[in-house]
Amino acid sequence: MPELRAPKQISLQPTRPNIGIVVWYQNRIDALVSQMNKSIVYWVSATWRANPPHATMANDASPAVDLRNAMRKLSRRWIRNFDQAAAEMAGNFAEKTAGHADKSLKGILDRAGFSVPFKATPAMNDAFQAVVSENVALIKSIASEHLTNVERLVASSVQTGRDLGTLTDELQHRYGLTRNRAAFIARDQNNKSTSAMDRARKLSLGITKSKWRHSRGGHHPRKSHVEADGTIFETAKGCMIDGELIFPGELPNCGCLGQAVIPGFDDDDD
Repeated sequence: MPELRAPKQISLQPTRPNIGIVVWYQNRIDALVSQMNKSIVYWVSATWRANPPHATMANDASPAVDLRNAMRKLSRRWIRNFDQAAAEMAGNFAEKTAGHADKSLKGILDRAGFSVPFKATPAMNDAFQAVVSENVALIKSIASEHLTNVERLVASSVQTGRDLGTLTDELQHRYGLTRNRAAFIARDQNNKSTSAMDRARKLSLGITKSKWRHSRGGHHPRKSHVEADGTIFETAKGCMIDGELIFPGELPNCGCLGQAVIPGFDDDDD
């Protein structure tokens, strides 16, 4: 009588973030940031030229007041514009991410021989709404942080006697820093949101175990994330790394992935 062997488990391919979504998201944010920067440079320059601060600063404080009032008006306008754009932009981003995560996981399951219907669930909706809320807050923060820094630059220029050309250069430098932050948000949120949507879908399908996979990318990978490669963890709780339970893609600049672990199959060739 042949020896009976207990079946092992198989790890499916991980769902990877879609770079096209990163490009789309970054371009949308960048367009809004660019419009804000052009508006700031135009109105600050026009206000400065209309009443140069240093020409009358000794006897008249009105140029500084004019610049302060111009910045306050610009801040109100652009914070309102970002607030209005944030909900739609974040919602579209969440829809694209959720659609990609579902399509990718369904394809992975189909190729592995599993035909599973995907249905809307409360957990999936919770994950979707969490992504929307976080990205609304992040988009709004881009404007508020940029405008706060610009107001400081304008005030400092008046106080220290710098000229308009120097201030304009500083505004362009700040614009570059804000663009970099927007690019980071698009890239990092794509990793994090794809992981969150994928995880919620797996749990809705009863996939309770996952395997941590290091992305093998990045110039400065986290040593602990590299060492965790291959570790099996509870899908709902995360993997214990550096003394805390975390999910793949959750930490800033983390591109690690989670593989679905299906019981009852041989995963020796994984």
